[in-house]
Amino acid sequence: MTQRDLHAELHRLLARIDLLGARMQRLQEENRSLRQQVEQLSNERAQLLAKQEQARSRVEAMISRLKSLEQHT
Repeated sequence: MTQRDLHAELHRLLARIDLLGARMQRLQEENRSLRQQVEQLSNERAQLLAKQEQARSRVEAMISRLKSLEQHT
């Protein structure tokens, strides 16, 4: 292998390293973004579950009151 061939191979390897570094950075950013989305969706889910539980409790309370009213009439 000549000096020129070695230089060309080194240049190709450095270019691949640069591409891999850029790809790794993009994947890290995407991973960070996805983790934030998961956290946000988990928080929204917890809030919706809490609201659902409150609504269920209110409906159960209304049903109890209606049954109580039925029994007194």
